[in-house]
Amino acid sequence: MPNYFEKVYETTLPVVVLRDTVAYPAIASTFEVADKASMSAAEVATAGSSRVFLVAESTPTTEEPKISGLYKVGCVARIKQSIRTPEGKLRILAEGQTRAMVVAYKTTGDYISADLMCKTIILDGTSDIVVDAYMREAILALEKIHKFLPHISDEFIIAAKAIKNPSLLADFIASGILVKTSDKQRILEQFDPLERIMLLVRILEEEHELLKCEYDIHAKVQENLSRERRDYYLREQMRVIEDELGEGDNEIEEYQKKIKKAHLPPEAQKKLLKETERLSKVPYGSAEASVLRNYLDICLELPWNKKTRERANVEAARKILNADHDGLEKVKERILEFIAVKHLTPELKSQIICLVGPPGVGKTSVAASVARATGRKYVRVALGGMRDEADIRGHRKTYVGAMPGRIIAALAQVGVKNPLILLDEIDKLTADAHGDPASALLEVLDPEQNKNFRDHFIEIPFDLSECLFITTANTLETVPRPLIDRMEVIELNTYTPLEKFNIAKNHLIGKQLKRHGLSRRMLKITDDAIREIIASYTREAGVRNLERAIAELCRKAAKKIVTDNVTRVVIDKDDLLSYLGVPKFTSERIPPEDLVGVANGLAYTEAGGDILKIEAAVLEGTGKLELTGSLGEVMKESAQIAVSYVRSIAKAYGIDPEFYRTKDLHIHAPEGAVPKDGPSAGVTMVTALVSALTVRPVRHDIAMTGEITLRGRILPVGGLKEKTLAAYNAGVKKVIIPAENQRDLEEIDKTVRTSLCFIPCSDVAEVLDTALLDAPIVLPELPQPKKQDKIDVGAIAPLGPAAAYEDSSEHYGI
Repeated sequence: MPNYFEKVYETTLPVVVLRDTVAYPAIASTFEVADKASMSAAEVATAGSSRVFLVAESTPTTEEPKISGLYKVGCVARIKQSIRTPEGKLRILAEGQTRAMVVAYKTTGDYISADLMCKTIILDGTSDIVVDAYMREAILALEKIHKFLPHISDEFIIAAKAIKNPSLLADFIASGILVKTSDKQRILEQFDPLERIMLLVRILEEEHELLKCEYDIHAKVQENLSRERRDYYLREQMRVIEDELGEGDNEIEEYQKKIKKAHLPPEAQKKLLKETERLSKVPYGSAEASVLRNYLDICLELPWNKKTRERANVEAARKILNADHDGLEKVKERILEFIAVKHLTPELKSQIICLVGPPGVGKTSVAASVARATGRKYVRVALGGMRDEADIRGHRKTYVGAMPGRIIAALAQVGVKNPLILLDEIDKLTADAHGDPASALLEVLDPEQNKNFRDHFIEIPFDLSECLFITTANTLETVPRPLIDRMEVIELNTYTPLEKFNIAKNHLIGKQLKRHGLSRRMLKITDDAIREIIASYTREAGVRNLERAIAELCRKAAKKIVTDNVTRVVIDKDDLLSYLGVPKFTSERIPPEDLVGVANGLAYTEAGGDILKIEAAVLEGTGKLELTGSLGEVMKESAQIAVSYVRSIAKAYGIDPEFYRTKDLHIHAPEGAVPKDGPSAGVTMVTALVSALTVRPVRHDIAMTGEITLRGRILPVGGLKEKTLAAYNAGVKKVIIPAENQRDLEEIDKTVRTSLCFIPCSDVAEVLDTALLDAPIVLPELPQPKKQDKIDVGAIAPLGPAAAYEDSSEHYGI
């Protein structure tokens, strides 16, 4: 190995910052500086010893250089020449002298200076085999990379080969070959000459591999382009030869045969033959030819005359519908009616049915069942989030990437012209600057117009009148009225616990057992366990969470069978705690005693019905009305109407007519974190207020619902089926309903209808006579607060024992 000699000294020099370049010792370099600090440093150096410290920026910016962004190793150089350019920059010619390491940067006036430790490692003058080997390796790496860098002159290679100093050779090659500033800086920071050459060789090898890969990719691209040009010229020559021989174009003849064989409507056939003629006149490989071929292929794939034979047997359809779904009687009856009428009048235009209901009640799955019952093919079009009218009608075929709309694409996918098309989540359509897809559906869902539906892509009328359209929605509030007017709306209500039980037993358990590789011999879930899951682990309108709970039982049972080597698992009600954890819900129960100012209302939520207590308190005050419990605007108005009505009947019930001036009224709906709204709590509010003002308890086994007017009339409400089911589950004996809701009693579950006593009322007076007990109770004396004291409503409201309410995120619709 060669001997080394180190030369080290310290100095302080002004700093000139380089951008996108690095200076090396013994190599002259020309560069421009534009920042004020570097220009000032160069002027100071020129006025003195002409020596400066040249250092590169690690993170170049357009602003003035910062000390934190400068490298710690640079090059001490002597300025040979400096010229001011017309742009105000300073062009400098400098020659590097030695490497230097920064001890500390500091700001001196307008420029940056640096305390430096200059260090030079010198090999002795004798030749060494190791040094020669390293230098030869560097030259070989340079020659390899020279093949991919034609801008490197042969003179540069010759000059490199003439250098005998390994330190100078590494710096010379790095300054002329390396592109990245970071790579150049790595070479500069290596003080040992041999280590520097080794690092340079590694960097050159990496650069060689990269350039070789880029060259291969470029060669492949050029080869593909050449092949395409060659194919184009050959096809053009073939076309000319065939024209000279009179043989014509086989592709054109194929399209013409397909068009005539398809038995298209006259307008469609004329349009496609015209496009085929255009195709014969354009160059084979042109963009227009590709567009025309794509257009003809898509149009010929459409089922212009293909259709499936529909099932006209009502009883067979009934068996299929009953086998696939429990409940949903309205939907089943409507489909059976459609099949019966279609049997009598085959040319009847199909009706558009809209299934509306909360998530998980089976809207999408029932559509697939209807397709099976009617013998039609089934295709689903998801409309959720669709915001472009072109998604329905398609794009003009001249656009890049144009395609037909979702309706025509669905028909091409299913291959017949009379399928059942499910337009799923029609209430999730949105509109923006590209158009309104809901407006485009107006033509699709109109039986009088859709027989000539014209997609923008195919530009030919297509008959959609034989399609059976079923749409689904969670709510009709976001669906435009003209669209609703074109559909027959069927509401799917929440499932009753009995319906959920039957669905779980007849469908969900078998489905999940199959999915988890189990059989009914391996896992048995008892009826009591199913009922407990429905009551305590799920609270929803549909059965999705119920299915998830059953899937969880299957997973844990499968694990137990595999790990514990058991052959059969039986899950009973008492086992659910270990499988599903603590119950998530508790059943709402009515209070065990008659209370003053507390009345049982009935609410409708997305998860079904629920008991909603209304509490009223009468306090000494100045006639203020306090409403709490996250009440919506409509429910607040119901409270104001209730107070006004109570004022109008005050004398009849022995209430001080001036109570609205001398008393403060507080109406509260428990579960304050749950938003509540709707008008049907009006009857409950009046009852609670009259009870609190007359100190007459409200019967605890009565629940009520109904909207009131200022004259005391009771108006009908919705959700009676769900509300009465909640009353039944809570232990209510009697339910007060609006007289006009008697027509809805037939829709109520049979078990609920026979277990509850329904009291129809048309006037609030009838409600009060039924709900209030005759004998008032004596309330304890309460301390009266001072006039300016803040009233603690919870401390003084005589409401009896407090009920424990479960926190819930449901939104009550009263």
